[in-house]
Amino acid sequence: ILETSPGVAEVTFVEKEPAERHTIISWEQKNSCILPEDLKNFYLMTDGFQMTWSVKTDDTPMPLGSMVINSVSKLCRLGGSSMYTLPNAPTLADLEDDTDEEGNGDKPEKPHFDSRSLIFELDPCNGNGKVCLVYKHAKPVVSADTEIWFLDRALYWHFLTKTFTAYYRLLITHLGLPQWQYAFTSYGVSPQAKQWFNMYKPITINTALLSEEADSFVNKLDPNKVFKSKNKTPVIKKKPPSQPAGSQKSHTSMTSSKTSSLAGNSSRK
Repeated sequence: ILETSPGVAEVTFVEKEPAERHTIISWEQKNSCILPEDLKNFYLMTDGFQMTWSVKTDDTPMPLGSMVINSVSKLCRLGGSSMYTLPNAPTLADLEDDTDEEGNGDKPEKPHFDSRSLIFELDPCNGNGKVCLVYKHAKPVVSADTEIWFLDRALYWHFLTKTFTAYYRLLITHLGLPQWQYAFTSYGVSPQAKQWFNMYKPITINTALLSEEADSFVNKLDPNKVFKSKNKTPVIKKKPPSQPAGSQKSHTSMTSSKTSSLAGNSSRK
């Protein structure tokens, strides 16, 4: 689909070897938790996932789409204490507030930065946030139930899917478009990202998310016209504006008198 889309160039897929089973077991022992079965099977097929693509603007490829799932070695815990931090240095756990609203009704309970949850980074999202594998109940023992959440740049949590398989499908169907995870937040994607959404529409049923609000305007871009080869058109010189009849007559009379005087001077010489 990407390679046949207009303007798309340099679709790159990085093939990775399967992860060793002992690597997965050592990761589980180190973090005192068990990987979900679908994620474990994924790592046994390929140790991570990386696919990128660019668009051509003025014959220069510009990186745009990115699909990433960290390898087992990069599946690092978020908010874990580091030996290099100062004793009184603030941590993510300091952001916890007991007055935060807990999950009720259709809103699931949000992850916690402190020891109540275990959070591991699946996708760095090119700096636009983090997609995380979350064990929400880590006390007294780590529960095997996991969910996939999105942590935005303001450190707010947004629920994505219950299973890794469902998230993997979302990642593929959104074609790795920039900031696509924000489509699942209350404030939606940025206007710039929405332009790319309109050009390379994700294969999803969330068409309402791309609808325009009453107080905003998004350009309707036609990819076939945007990436059409530019042919140089000849520059047409503008004719000087036509002068009024009266001034034209006076101008002709002046020029005729000048030419007659010049002719007289030449004959005298």
